[in-house]
Amino acid sequence: ILKGEQDAATQYLKRTTGDQLSTKFEPIIGNALESVNATKYYSDVTTTYNKIPFVEPVETDLTAYVNNLAIEGLFKLVAEEELKIRKDPISRTTDLLKKVFGYQE
Repeated sequence: ILKGEQDAATQYLKRTTGDQLSTKFEPIIGNALESVNATKYYSDVTTTYNKIPFVEPVETDLTAYVNNLAIEGLFKLVAEEELKIRKDPISRTTDLLKKVFGYQE
C-alpha cells in the first residue's frame, strides 16, 4: 500500500469495504428518495425513455444509481485526502499517519 499507487490505500479500502458501505447506504438513500417521490417519477420517466427505439437504455433503479454515485464520490474524496497525506507531511495530523507515511520518504 505504501509503495503502490498514489491511491493504493483508498483502493484497498474500496475493495474491502465498498460492498458493506453500499449495503449500509442503500436504505438511507432509498428512504430519502422515496420521501420526495423521486423514485416513482424517475422510474416513470426512465421506463418511458427506454422504450424509445435506438436509444441507449438508462438505469431505472434510482436508488441503486444514486447509491453507486455516493460510494464513488466518497472514495474519490478519500483518494484526494490520501494524496495530500502522501505528498504533504503537514497533512499527517496523527501520530499514526506520521509514522506510517513517514516511512515512504
